[in-house]
Amino acid sequence: MGVGTRKLFRDDAVVLRTFKLGEADAIVSVLGRTRGRYRAMAKGLRRTSSKFGARLAPFSHVDLQLIEGRAELHTVTQAVGLHLSGGAISGDWAAYTAACVIAEAAERLVPEDHQPDLDVFRLTLGAFRALAETSIPPVLVMDSYLLRGMKSAGWAPSLGECAVCGRDGAHRAFAVAAGGAVCSDCRPGGASVPAPASLELMRALESGDWENAASADRRQRSEAAGLIAAHFQWHSERPLRTLKYVPHQT
Repeated sequence: MGVGTRKLFRDDAVVLRTFKLGEADAIVSVLGRTRGRYRAMAKGLRRTSSKFGARLAPFSHVDLQLIEGRAELHTVTQAVGLHLSGGAISGDWAAYTAACVIAEAAERLVPEDHQPDLDVFRLTLGAFRALAETSIPPVLVMDSYLLRGMKSAGWAPSLGECAVCGRDGAHRAFAVAAGGAVCSDCRPGGASVPAPASLELMRALESGDWENAASADRRQRSEAAGLIAAHFQWHSERPLRTLKYVPHQT
């Protein structure tokens, strides 16, 4: 089948990452509203004269036209910027590193199978815009994204009831392998006992209660971030490689 007979399609997408290809081209990893997660080649993207300009930079929201490709690699023929958050995010180290973790997490949450996941698409788009356009501390945006993403995937930590027996309550212990907060009767060996305020912060992040989340102190943010990251990595069965660059004290 020649290029002229291959199908064109459009998608509203968020750019997650870009990879160098040859001297001037690049491969973009995107999360689309209608096509889920996939990869596409952007010819000449790395040239200063590229017709795509900064529109295909990571963390941007774009309207794409593509040629459907073989072996799951499509070709971008047109990109119209909708919200170009990449520049604002890349100019701030805390925001940039948080965005990198969000992009990596999105690739874990949505398989590269062209199946749409509207919840994660909206969540990812909202997180990038929050990093670019609000004063919410980037680490809180990132941790809220991880919690909500896990909830969408069906493996969020239990925070309002015992992960083992289902008993309601603000339980003190937290066990990643058990699924989150656990009561005193179900608490396994090796469970951590975070400060109640750290678990309260996690509940605020999961619900989007930014006023209460922003009032947490540095220790609570650090402790909550550690629990959230541990839970995500345990259930996704791989470490988040970009997490080590995030300055959690912000």
